[in-house]
Amino acid sequence: MRFDIRELTTMAECRQVAALEKAIWGYADAEDVVPPPVLMVSVKRGGILLGAFDESGALIGFVYSIPGVRDGRLTQWSHMMGVLPGAREHGVGLRLKLAQRDRALAMGVDLVEWTFDPLQATNAHLNFARLGVVVEEYEENVYGESTSPLHHGTPTDRFVAAWRLTAPHVVRRISQPAVVVRDGAVARAPLVNPSREGGRWLRPGGADLSLDAPRLLVEIPTAFTEMQAAEAALALEWRLATRAIFESCFARGYRAVDFFLSRASGRGQYLLAARASEPGHSQFSQ
Repeated sequence: MRFDIRELTTMAECRQVAALEKAIWGYADAEDVVPPPVLMVSVKRGGILLGAFDESGALIGFVYSIPGVRDGRLTQWSHMMGVLPGAREHGVGLRLKLAQRDRALAMGVDLVEWTFDPLQATNAHLNFARLGVVVEEYEENVYGESTSPLHHGTPTDRFVAAWRLTAPHVVRRISQPAVVVRDGAVARAPLVNPSREGGRWLRPGGADLSLDAPRLLVEIPTAFTEMQAAEAALALEWRLATRAIFESCFARGYRAVDFFLSRASGRGQYLLAARASEPGHSQFSQ
């Protein structure tokens, strides 16, 4: 699939983005959509709004970030990225994020942050394996009740991803996306929450929150959106179980540094590393 990425700078283009928000997330309330005038003003004052267009000229995806400040340094807060379902297997999201990185660096910004659902395995794979983010913050129900059917039935808990654009591990990930090596330390990392087979979906297993190895693995199911629609009670069980794990581990000094996806087995695993075990950030090569 061929597509081009370019900056969006007109009110007409901002209206296309708002329409795409509704198409992707299925919002029932206009309150959940970023209005075109807000998109327009933020772009004029340091925001980044990029669109992906197919060969017919149709907008098939976008990424949007606004200027921010963290600990006295300028950043970009990436509020939204969306791609139409039919275009998601063609690398559109990755290309949008890399274009966002180029634009941020040209502005003198080397940190981009955003939130994402820790139970969305495909997003986790993109963010960790392809982009090289690090996560050490977990926010409970950060967006409250959403009118999107994609968020139905579970609190909008989110990871806060930190994308340090010039960090060596980030440069390695974006330049060598196919190179993923688990060294012996990762292979020996204990699994905090072995899941259980249970029909169509994996079931959360009991978690051992007393584990204190230098590296830990935390398991999640794939196809969480479909689980929310088909078995909301199980989706909520996964949300609350993983919330307890991540909040406990982050409070004890761990952070998420990688993600391993196995679509065949219907599961993914986060790699958590204790900061004391990270001399020279060596874990990022794993």
